[in-house]
Amino acid sequence: MTPRQRLFAALEGSPTDRTPVWLLFPYNPTGYYVDVRTHPRYCPLFERSLECAVTLNRRNFRVPLHTPEVAQRREEFREGDLELIRQHVEYQGHSIFSQTCVADSFKNHRLLNSPEDLEFFCSLPVETNPDRIQATLDNLLPEYLREKEAFPPHYGAMMLDLGEPIGPLYGSSNLEEYAIWSLTHDDMIVAWLQRVLERCRLIYRYCLERDLADVYFMVGSELASPPLVSRSTFQRWIVPFARDLIDLVHSYGKKVIQHYHGQIAEILPDFLDMQPDGLHTIEAPPTGDCTMPQAYEVVGDRIPLIGNVQYDEFRSATTEQMAASVTDLLEECRDRRFILSPTAGPFDPDPPESIIRNYRVFLETAWEYGNEF
Repeated sequence: MTPRQRLFAALEGSPTDRTPVWLLFPYNPTGYYVDVRTHPRYCPLFERSLECAVTLNRRNFRVPLHTPEVAQRREEFREGDLELIRQHVEYQGHSIFSQTCVADSFKNHRLLNSPEDLEFFCSLPVETNPDRIQATLDNLLPEYLREKEAFPPHYGAMMLDLGEPIGPLYGSSNLEEYAIWSLTHDDMIVAWLQRVLERCRLIYRYCLERDLADVYFMVGSELASPPLVSRSTFQRWIVPFARDLIDLVHSYGKKVIQHYHGQIAEILPDFLDMQPDGLHTIEAPPTGDCTMPQAYEVVGDRIPLIGNVQYDEFRSATTEQMAASVTDLLEECRDRRFILSPTAGPFDPDPPESIIRNYRVFLETAWEYGNEF
């Protein structure tokens, strides 16, 4: 089987000749991972991965959240020896701003720090004009199509990460206040999420109608979940919106992989309601709170699980320990719907030798023993 055939067989619950492996290596450059195709230390691993691992070419489209009436303004200035950057959001005479300072994180703050900030943010007009959204995507499409044309499909699949409604709110919020708002401003936030869902549907539908990708990656579920907020908040802010988008993707015959870092045990049954085609990544203690056997007790064979060697193990483990982690994981997931994967992608621009060595051991052990389980 080719890597692509293994991927879709696993996502559909069909037999595979060996356990599929996904390294989260990008094919085209991204802002969050190293360009492994050109990096001199990663490149030999990347070339080997094309033979024996799945490549999901994760891409994004950046579409404005708000209508043109909402002004965005960047301000750079000095405060003593410090260089600061402020990003202003302005509408109808009112303004809020976020601030970053590379040299002193105490000078940083998020866009939303008070109930008044949140109320203003939720009052801003969300971009739901189909013509403007299409025009933005039309401008981005040619570059994407060039990447899609150059990507050999037998390596895996193009994978679009288009966001979920919760993303902009989480990314803009002081998280201590965010947790409180789940109790004090729930109705307002749910109404805002409904408006952002309308925008998301337009973006997803544009891509689905043009057959731009076979897999969609959704990263919102970890952004409003225990222990930061309650399970009931997760069921209001995440579940119905993810289910709506997953149903839309499925209506076009495409697949969805949901991503989740952290403590998943309490909310794992809710993923059965959302019905993705794969769930990445199940994290055991101390990072998370759920082992793979415990996860399978909940999901059975209804969702393929993807995981779950911790990225820190690639830094710290000996080669013997890494090989044991892979074989133990394969044994735990024997005869289950499973894709072997690290918990995170290659974000070290100057990787120590331990990372390169352990990626190699991870890959070769999985290839050698993956057909025995």
